[in-house]
Amino acid sequence: MKITLIYDNEVYREDLKADWGFSCLVEVDGRRILFDTGADGKILLDNMEKLGIKPETINEVFISHSHRDHTGGLGDFLRVNNEITIYSPSSYQPPQAKEIIMVKEPIQIHPNVFSTGELNGIEQSMVVKTGKGLVVIDGCSHPGVGNILQAASRFGRIYALIGGLHGFREFDVLRDLSMVCPCHCTQFSSEIKSLYPEKYISGGAGRVIEIE
Repeated sequence: MKITLIYDNEVYREDLKADWGFSCLVEVDGRRILFDTGADGKILLDNMEKLGIKPETINEVFISHSHRDHTGGLGDFLRVNNEITIYSPSSYQPPQAKEIIMVKEPIQIHPNVFSTGELNGIEQSMVVKTGKGLVVIDGCSHPGVGNILQAASRFGRIYALIGGLHGFREFDVLRDLSMVCPCHCTQFSSEIKSLYPEKYISGGAGRVIEIE
């Protein structure tokens, strides 16, 4: 699988624009899934263009939760590509698209792609099965990192965690992971890097992560 960070609070590539929000492209088994859409559609689409990501090649959009820094770019994206399926937590009603699937409980989206289901009535995370284990992608971790990892573990052994971790400080729950990429709203990235330098990968718009 391949994950390209499109929208983040910082940039990994200097030609991209940083902004408060999160979005990434998940490519797995021939599918191209846009995870969240950042806060601003213009920034989202401009960064996508510079990254060589054509909106019309994206099959699906996965929305983690309703907050504007994760959904703000969706309207502009849909004006470019409306022929998609949106997987939305039941607490958020997205704009009209070709197909909208409201997610409450854990579901299998594709043979190797799952949703944790909407946790604590606010947020779902994506789980991707790889040869190295599960990769968990989250938006802000509002339900708590421990709860997200526990929910994801029903699908197998967790290898990596990528996304916003907010004010997360229960660092011990990362002990058994092999990779952690804190993004967006994570307040204690430096502490995570200090505790787990061998697991830590920096984020930022333009960062590409490939996992076999």
